[in-house]
Order: sequence, then C-alpha cells, then structure tokens
Amino acid sequence: MAVRDALVEQKRELAARLSEKYVEREIAVKGAQSGLVNVFLGPRRAGKSFFAMHFLQSLGKPFGYANFDDERLAAADCDEVVAAISSVYSNPRTLLLDEVQNVPKWELFVNRLQRQDYKLFVTGSNSHLLSSELSTHLTGRHLPAVVLPFSFREYLRLSPGELTSGEKKAKLDEYVSKGGFAEPLLGRVDAKDYLSALFDSVIYKDVVRRFRIRSVPAMEDLCSYLLSNIACECSYNALGRISGNRSAHTAKKYAGYLEDAFLFFFLPRFSFKVKEQLSSNRKAYCIDNGFVFAKAFRFSENRGRMYENAVAIELKRMELGGAVSVYYWQDALKQNEVDFLVRQDAKVVALIQVCVDAESGKAKGREARGLLKAGKETGCRNLIVLTRDEEKTESVEWFGIRGRVRYLPLWKWMLESHERRF
Repeated sequence: MAVRDALVEQKRELAARLSEKYVEREIAVKGAQSGLVNVFLGPRRAGKSFFAMHFLQSLGKPFGYANFDDERLAAADCDEVVAAISSVYSNPRTLLLDEVQNVPKWELFVNRLQRQDYKLFVTGSNSHLLSSELSTHLTGRHLPAVVLPFSFREYLRLSPGELTSGEKKAKLDEYVSKGGFAEPLLGRVDAKDYLSALFDSVIYKDVVRRFRIRSVPAMEDLCSYLLSNIACECSYNALGRISGNRSAHTAKKYAGYLEDAFLFFFLPRFSFKVKEQLSSNRKAYCIDNGFVFAKAFRFSENRGRMYENAVAIELKRMELGGAVSVYYWQDALKQNEVDFLVRQDAKVVALIQVCVDAESGKAKGREARGLLKAGKETGCRNLIVLTRDEEKTESVEWFGIRGRVRYLPLWKWMLESHERRF
C-alpha cells in the first residue's frame, strides 16, 4: 500500500509541476513513438525532468510517472511499482521513470519493460546514466536526448513582451556572464553561490565518487586550470603536469570524465588526415558560462573568451543534436587560427571567428587572415566574424587570397535558426 500511496502523492506533485511556468525548449527528441528507450541526458539542474514531463504532456497521450528518488519506491519490488503505476494512472503504456538509477539493477528493469512494449522515457543522475555507459546497459535499445542549460533564444523567452535590439544586446551580456541555468536567471538564488555549489557537487558526485578518483586535489587543480583557460589550446601532457605530474594517459581519462559529466568539452583541431587530427592538441570549453563566472575570473576582464565559450556551447548543442561536427583550425606553423570550423557530412560549411572588438585594425586583420587561409585550404567560402556590434559584409585580400567576410553581432547569430546560421 505504501508504494501506491507514494505514487498518488507523486501524481499530485506532477500536476503541480505541469502547472508551473514552462519555457519552451528547442530539444530534439528522436523516435518518441518508437519502441526504443528515450533517455534524457545533460548537466545536473539543467531541467531534464521538467522538460521530460512537459514533453510527454505535449504528445497528448496519457503517461504514468514514477520518481525513484523516494525511499518507498527505491526499496520496493519492481513488479509492485509497475502494478501501482497501472492502478494510479489507469494502465498507461507510456512511462516516465525519474531518477531510475536508484533502482537496484535498473538496466534489467528498464530492458524488461521495453520488451513488454512499454514506451519508456528515463531520466537520472549523471553518476549512473553517463552516455558512455548507456550502450552497455541498454544494449543499443535507447535514443539519447541531451538537455543543456537554456540557449540564448530560450533565455529571451523569460522576458515578457517584445524586446528591442538594444535590449537583446544587453540581455546577451547578462547571458554571456551568468550562463543558462534556470534558477539564477529566474532570480530565485544568488547566481555565484548557486553555480559554485553546483559545480562542486558535479565534481564530487559525478566524477570523484563515480570514478573513484584517489587524488581529489589533482582533479580540483585540473578543473581550476580549465576554468581559467577556456577557449585555450591544451595538450594531455600539459594537463597531466597540472594534475600532479600524472601521465598524459591519466590526464586524457580525467578529461573524459569531465566531459561525460557535462562540465567541459574539448574540440579537436581539424585535419583531412585522421591520424593527425587525433594526435593534435584540443581546445577546452566549459558547458556553461555561469560556471566560469562563479569559479574562475571576472567576466569584464575576459569578455572575448566568454563570447567564444558561448559560441562553442551553441555549436556543441548543434553537434549533440547530430546536425554538425565542430573543430578549430590552425595552419601547420601555428601562425594562423580559426576559432571554429563547422562541418556537415564531408563538407566544411562555415569558418567562424569570434571577436568582441572587430573594429580594431590589428584584430580585424588577424581574424580575416585566418579565415582566408582556412577557406583556401578547406574550400569553404562562408567566412564569418561574430562581433559585439559590427554588421557588414566586406571583401578582403591577403597575399593574393580573396574572400568575402560577413561580420555579424553575436546576439543576432544566436537568435538565428540553425539552418540559417551557415
């Protein structure tokens, strides 16, 4: 009876959550009507459960809900839970299983329900539902959907009414500074304290505890270094030295743990030669600017790198959705660089520089020179510089290489649809 009582209470909680204000998210859920298990992945507190609830409601079909972050369910027999869901929700064939990792041998439970033709939607802690492990647990029977913090387009939906261009630009500065996590943006908590505590929670729960990291100070030093060097090139040898003279192999593992936990991601250097691409250094980015704001340096002193990190996040969002592949470009002598090279299938569709002050002659020449060289090497003619204010298209030339560079304010680019960006 305790299990059914728990589900009745959770049904009331579900109704209350569904009645709360909801900002429409731009997250692709592939195969929602298929027989595969839909798994919602992403950083802690990015809104996976809230999104899943509203997504299922939007389908217009009844579904059952069970939150296993409840000792009455976590300790119960799985068949008893399913029977209680059927009773409370009138035999639904679609189920949302929240925090399912609390069920002993949860993967066997989920696989069994999937074989019984239930349509399953699953959320859970990253410490158990890491994307690298899902293929083992669910043996190819799942489709992931990644829920990141708000994009700039989603963030603007928090504002009532139509905004002017000046207001959108001001909102971009706030977004680039504080990131996209909902709680600070809604003004419910102090942004710096909340994001600092959240970052530490992910480190200790989803990385240190999950992967049994013995040298916690080494992991802390690595994270501090990465936060203070976003948008910078790094090697695994250098990261090994930062994390207590560990080997490049160990540093690579640590970086992979941080990527699995949705704290950082690393873009490879583009090359037509796969071996060269794999052996090159990578550029490090943080999954949300708010973490950098809370844990590293002040925004006002590093506007350029914060802008670049915001663009990297937006491109990573597209990459996780399967739309593009993202790299950085650098010539053989490391004299010229392009912040982002975007590839669709085998074609390079865009080369992007991020430059806060594109009107500075020295910066403008450096950005254009890198774009022209990369464009010649890759055959890409879509050359873009994202700026704070400047908007124009300009013909440029450098040592006989010609091209047309489009300068575009970052706030406008962030608000374009994915299809129009390239």
